[in-house]
Amino acid sequence: MCTQLPQAFLSRMEEMLKDEFRDFLESYQAPRQYGLRINTKKISPEKFMEISPFQLTSIPWVENGFFYSSEDRPSRHPYYQAGLYYLQEPSAMTPASRLPIYPGELVLDLCAAPGGKATELGSRLQGQGLLVANDISASRAKALMRNLELWGIDNSLVTTETPKRLAEVFPEYFHKILIDAPCSGEGMFRKEPDVAKTWDPSRPEYFSSLQKEIVSRGISMLRPGGMMLYSTCTFSPQENEGVISYILENFPQMKLLDIPGYEGFSKGRPQWGNHDPRLEKCVRIFPHHMAGEGHFLALFQKDGMPSPQVSERGFEKGKIEKSSRLLLEDFFKDFSTVLDMSRVEVRGDHVYYLPETGPESVKGVKFLRWGLYLGQLKKNRFEPGQPLAMALSAEDYSRVLNLAPDDQRAQRYLKGETLLLDEKESAPGPGWYLVCISGYPLGWGKVSGNQLKNKYPAGWRQQ
Repeated sequence: MCTQLPQAFLSRMEEMLKDEFRDFLESYQAPRQYGLRINTKKISPEKFMEISPFQLTSIPWVENGFFYSSEDRPSRHPYYQAGLYYLQEPSAMTPASRLPIYPGELVLDLCAAPGGKATELGSRLQGQGLLVANDISASRAKALMRNLELWGIDNSLVTTETPKRLAEVFPEYFHKILIDAPCSGEGMFRKEPDVAKTWDPSRPEYFSSLQKEIVSRGISMLRPGGMMLYSTCTFSPQENEGVISYILENFPQMKLLDIPGYEGFSKGRPQWGNHDPRLEKCVRIFPHHMAGEGHFLALFQKDGMPSPQVSERGFEKGKIEKSSRLLLEDFFKDFSTVLDMSRVEVRGDHVYYLPETGPESVKGVKFLRWGLYLGQLKKNRFEPGQPLAMALSAEDYSRVLNLAPDDQRAQRYLKGETLLLDEKESAPGPGWYLVCISGYPLGWGKVSGNQLKNKYPAGWRQQ
């Protein structure tokens, strides 16, 4: 592995680390670490450990993170399709874990795809407040939206805007902002060797300029008293201490905060920036100090009085035709909670459930999803959507098919096959069923007699 690393990168790291360089180099001979992070919106880490089919070891600096063995295949287990965990490199779990999030807040993940950090932020909102998850690339944002749907996040706005455009729409709007900035990716060389092949010495300078533009827009969207976390997966001083130095010099209203520590964390190095001693508050993660790849974090708070954590509802009440309302009321009569029709929005024949908190309008903003997709109105009937299933619990709906992990029908369901039911399972009668694994929803099916017609989305099915 070491011989495949760019020589210019190695020379710079040797200059940076000096006596530590040999240990740093040797860390590339060690196998990469594999991690999964528990979805605390659906299950506690303690409860998951009781049902886990994997050999897991706690990640000591992330409360809901665990190492797993490379021999395990958690992406193929039905629990993954139930959204109980996200597969994420251990160091990459750190930024979202160090940004304090409380239910009811307005939160922005500015560079959110593919969703590793956004899903954690959404979990901690617990369905209250609003998560705006943005990525400038529409294709990457589709992957982001899929992960948020799988995670059961029902209070999100998924946008595909430039930071400049978002800043025009959301001036001093957010309580918390996470900027996991696009970077040269040096910290991922061990995990993704192909990244090393595309690296050249000009990349840190290019990304540093881009990062300064992004953080400037982010700061303008942060309300007084709000907090912003900046992170990268690179070792480059230009992209790390250099960018933080830029913020401290140009935005005096931004105060650099201490980050809750861990014994493997390294301090920021003032000499790699503008020599401001405050840079020591930053955190560097080196692979020769911790069981993870390279990362950098800095946490800021904006001067001013903090705004209330819980915001008032901000959208216009939905307008629904009487026929559509009746179809929705008929379907949702089998739910344990009542649908608030003032939050329902019908666009074409597609039905959405808007968050309780949010902007008055999203007109003029390029977005893929605003709120929870409930389903589609079709010829005098309503067909529920997959995101609705993933946002539910088994207790929310009256007709449930609950499968055990070792029931072969679970894998057959995830492949899109029709399932046979026994008399007890089909006893509630014909109609829509919520298919679950160990009590956690996987998707919808429609029962007629002793057969469940599979409604698992084609694009989600396992091969």
